[in-house]
Amino acid sequence: MGFLSRLRNDTYPAIEDPEAGDATETIEKRDEAAVIEESKIPPTIVSYHVTPEMEKRYLRKLDKVLVPLVSGLYLLSYLDRSNVGNAKIAGMQTDLKLTTSSYTWLLTIFYISYIIFEFFALMWKVIPPHIWAAFCVVSWGIAATLQAAAYSWSGMMAARFFLGVFEAGFGPGIPYLLSFFYLRQELGFRIGLFLSAAPLATCFAGALAYGITSGDPPTIANWKLLFLVEGLPSVCMGVAVWFLLPDSPGKARFLDEEDLKIAKRRGLRQSGSEKIHRIGRIHWPDVAVGLLDVKNYFTALMYFSCNVSFSSLPVFLPTILSEMGFTNVDAQGLSAPPYFLAFLLTFSTCYLADRTQQRGLIITILSLVGATGYIMLATTSSVGPRYAGVFLAAAGVFPAIGNILPWVLNNQGSDTKRGMGIVMLNTIGQCGPLLGTRLYPGGEQPYYRKAWENRKLDKKFGSVARMDARGGLDGGVQAEIGEGDEDDGPRFRYVL
Repeated sequence: MGFLSRLRNDTYPAIEDPEAGDATETIEKRDEAAVIEESKIPPTIVSYHVTPEMEKRYLRKLDKVLVPLVSGLYLLSYLDRSNVGNAKIAGMQTDLKLTTSSYTWLLTIFYISYIIFEFFALMWKVIPPHIWAAFCVVSWGIAATLQAAAYSWSGMMAARFFLGVFEAGFGPGIPYLLSFFYLRQELGFRIGLFLSAAPLATCFAGALAYGITSGDPPTIANWKLLFLVEGLPSVCMGVAVWFLLPDSPGKARFLDEEDLKIAKRRGLRQSGSEKIHRIGRIHWPDVAVGLLDVKNYFTALMYFSCNVSFSSLPVFLPTILSEMGFTNVDAQGLSAPPYFLAFLLTFSTCYLADRTQQRGLIITILSLVGATGYIMLATTSSVGPRYAGVFLAAAGVFPAIGNILPWVLNNQGSDTKRGMGIVMLNTIGQCGPLLGTRLYPGGEQPYYRKAWENRKLDKKFGSVARMDARGGLDGGVQAEIGEGDEDDGPRFRYVL
């Protein structure tokens, strides 16, 4: 309107009336103020409308590229860390002259380095993700492959230490990376798909180990061949991820111009601004806030208790099955089916939690399922019930982990707080494997009852109070300019 007023003044002669001149000046000032105020509104709100169909199409593009890529990488990661259990009964224990104690240290050293380097999770916000991911994947692939070259316990210890260093830079940070691309009500399902690669990897490891060790002995030892076959693909994928992984929605090559506008609009919904590239710096005051947030400690302790089982079951299950009376080859194959069930439940329960925005109740139910499985393993001696207990244990532990991770991200009000929450979750939670990898001493075989009794207590930890947690979408808090749903502000709500 200020523009139209000036246009009228240019077209018609000015009227020599002081009062009229004052009135015109007042109108112009008011109209100019309106233009300035309007300019503060982000252009995406004014000029671009995103329909649900457009957003679904945008999500399908992300889901076709981003989720399969990070899930595949995590599958390789988990395969490389847990195949030592299959290698043990494929001849490694005999060739390297491993005692129960020395084998336990091979498991423990991985998690010592994994815990020490947990701060690497924040590197996803500092270094462009495609560079950081490529570095981590190639490095752990080399470390995993070099396990095949080990001729002594000390050589294997060194390889597994560096395997833990580089895997610490990848896996814990992926849920944090996904929070840059997905809204809170979408995030849990994608993290569930990502984490379901862990039981799928364990399932695949059992089947692959069965295939490698069931034939005639090759010129190279079966356990060495296992490390080579499962380690080299990680090196190849590390090179590919440099070109395939987008740093942010704004830098995704597979998105068109319309998709980039949708990404801007979604960035506004998340953080109250149009920024779609959130990599580059850490907000240090939020680091301190994250360290003092009691919620991070509760979820970290829950993660600790679940990780006791999450870390130990894959590396000991082949041994447990062989102690039930199965041959080593059959034990490799029978370790796969329980993890396929866990794979299905991980992403299905995460999807349900996204739909209901209620994670605490689901985690409690899953913990009880896992506890039931461990009780069956502790109290029965026949093969059938104990193998059924393995199914329940895997079906409870893996999906519970899958729901704890998005819970942490949902309940932090900035990118830096979310990153710090992930660091704390893993630093404390990954201490669980230090206990878990020592729960099955050789002297407790074949039933390992001391381990099961301790686990029953671990699995009952984590029940939380229940309340409505639909993000405040139904109610009186309306979005203002500069306010997002996922950063601190009137629209931020906790997920319980």
